[in-house]
Amino acid sequence: MGRLLSVVAASAAFCAPALAVAAEPKATIQGELDGSLRGDIQRAVGEVDRPVENRFEARRRARAAAEDAIAVLRSEGYYAYDVQPDVSDGEPPRPVVRISPGRRFLLGSSAIAWQGEAPAADAQTAATAALGLKPGGPGRAAEVVAAEGRVIAAIQARGYADATAEPREVIVDHADFSVSPTYRIAAGGLVRLDGLEITTDGRTRPAWIRGLAPWTEGDIYDPTDVAELERRLLDTGVYDTVTVALTPPEKTTEEGLRPVVVSLAERAPRTIEGSASYDTADGFGVNARWTRYNRLGRADTLALLAQVSVRDSRAGAELSLPHWRKAQQTLKTSAAVYRVRTDAYDETGAGVQADITRRYGPTSYFTYGVSLDLSRTEELRAGTLMPLGRDLVTVGTLADLLLDRSNDPLDPTRGWRLSTRLEPTLIVGDTTLPYLRAVAQGTYYLSLDRASDTVIAARVRAGRIINGTVDEVPASQRFYAGGGGSVRGFPFQAVGPRLDDNTPRGGVFLFESSLELRRRLTERWGFAAFVDTGAVGSSGPVDFQDLAVGAGVGVRYNLGFAPIRFDIATPVARKRGEPAFQIYVSIGQSF
Repeated sequence: MGRLLSVVAASAAFCAPALAVAAEPKATIQGELDGSLRGDIQRAVGEVDRPVENRFEARRRARAAAEDAIAVLRSEGYYAYDVQPDVSDGEPPRPVVRISPGRRFLLGSSAIAWQGEAPAADAQTAATAALGLKPGGPGRAAEVVAAEGRVIAAIQARGYADATAEPREVIVDHADFSVSPTYRIAAGGLVRLDGLEITTDGRTRPAWIRGLAPWTEGDIYDPTDVAELERRLLDTGVYDTVTVALTPPEKTTEEGLRPVVVSLAERAPRTIEGSASYDTADGFGVNARWTRYNRLGRADTLALLAQVSVRDSRAGAELSLPHWRKAQQTLKTSAAVYRVRTDAYDETGAGVQADITRRYGPTSYFTYGVSLDLSRTEELRAGTLMPLGRDLVTVGTLADLLLDRSNDPLDPTRGWRLSTRLEPTLIVGDTTLPYLRAVAQGTYYLSLDRASDTVIAARVRAGRIINGTVDEVPASQRFYAGGGGSVRGFPFQAVGPRLDDNTPRGGVFLFESSLELRRRLTERWGFAAFVDTGAVGSSGPVDFQDLAVGAGVGVRYNLGFAPIRFDIATPVARKRGEPAFQIYVSIGQSF
């Protein structure tokens, strides 16, 4: 016991100095202040970790704190303040700031005084509307300054690229407690755009870049057009840096037009990538990709790729032409030979396809295309369980639409997404059948707090194959459920009807849903709890009494651009022979 007391006493001795230098406010704030104003002043005044040593030091700190308090009061519209720095009696002396904020000043009238030639009437109207200062509102300094920025942006958006703000005049009237700003704006002249001056150290063809400009010669300058050209070039992914900017006024041509400068720094012309994976069910897999950038001088990408794994092995080539024939439209062609091995079927074949994707905004798009596959599928015949091999030629068309109104493509916290995919298909060979494969999915994200630390995410997916029974449709085209992107808690293809030997049969109807609670604990770490459901119908609509339900929890680690997710899930009502749990590791949210 004596030794224990000695240890406690020593610990207290070591802790005492630490307690003595604990942070404390730089000065004590006194006066009748509302809670938010007092908090703003205390944060501005700040803290110190060294105690006051004498009255001179205390007075110096009080004066510094008074200056900080005055800055806050003026920024919040309190111009009739009385701020007195002082030092408390007694020892040790303490810095004190006594504050009487006085009456808050309100916004009066606001005006724009044009310096030099005034802009056109529509630009003047837009500038006045952009002020956004309502008489009678709090006369905060930040709002007065922000209004000036909005005015400049509004004028520049109407073609006055050289608009600048000269020193503004703000009248603070102590008679009627008002703040009345007058903004002195030099609009400059109306700017009309010329063509492009292109600087590049690479292979890009200038004619192709000129075709991307969202304006024609003589159009009035619009900063969003200049920014759009920069975004179109960056979206191709073949440039390290892209800069698009209006030339200075002295570059104006004899016709009164201003060129736009485009500077490009191209990435390395070739890259080689490789990766490896391991799955407890399927073993090891390796991937390799060789990519050639900008071979045709129009931001194109040519890739040769190979993948070897137990489930899916393939080799192929892809060619992507961004902004094909028009901006925001990408042509992608590919060819591949493949071998797929799953519990439900085996398939070996070769195929070619061509898709055109039209983008609407950063993440919404519409894709349409065609494909041709020559394949042999191996499956078991229902009833007899005899091997069934089919040599097929499959001609497919595609219409795929995604509307994305979420706030982040990889880690959404607000908004929604809606996608639909239609695949009219004709198969000929050992079986002749035209059919339509249709899938629709909707997701919704709801933040439960302002910082989006807690989010509820929901997903519903439904599919239907029209004009084909489960035995007529090739096994590779049927619906299956189960796995990390489907119903967690069940292995791949494990949800749905099965043959007598327990082989997944697949179906022509599909239903899936997910409900997930995501909680961010720190800047890097978070967790999730989820419930997934799914069902597959082989001969009629999904019977919801056959729903497979999986539940689980997960850990999230934020990489900055997206989270790594580690999920563990189990079937809610586990059947005999089913694994007790499944583990999933991936990048990005599950949906």
